[in-house]
Amino acid sequence: MKSAGCYAIYKGDDFICLGTVKECAKELGVKEDTIRFYMTPVYKKRMTKSSSGNYIEVFRVEDDE
Repeated sequence: MKSAGCYAIYKGDDFICLGTVKECAKELGVKEDTIRFYMTPVYKKRMTKSSSGNYIEVFRVEDDE
């Protein structure tokens, strides 16, 4: 079975939270699917074209095992 994974969320240069998709969604007050959408190329393309760089970015945190 696939592990839950850990993700770091930033808005611009500001760190927002660290946790699973479920934990991050709860922290931001959004659905889990929204967190997953933030990781898609479509979202990233839209944000780089239309914003000032102050948008939410999600990064998967890798284990050092």
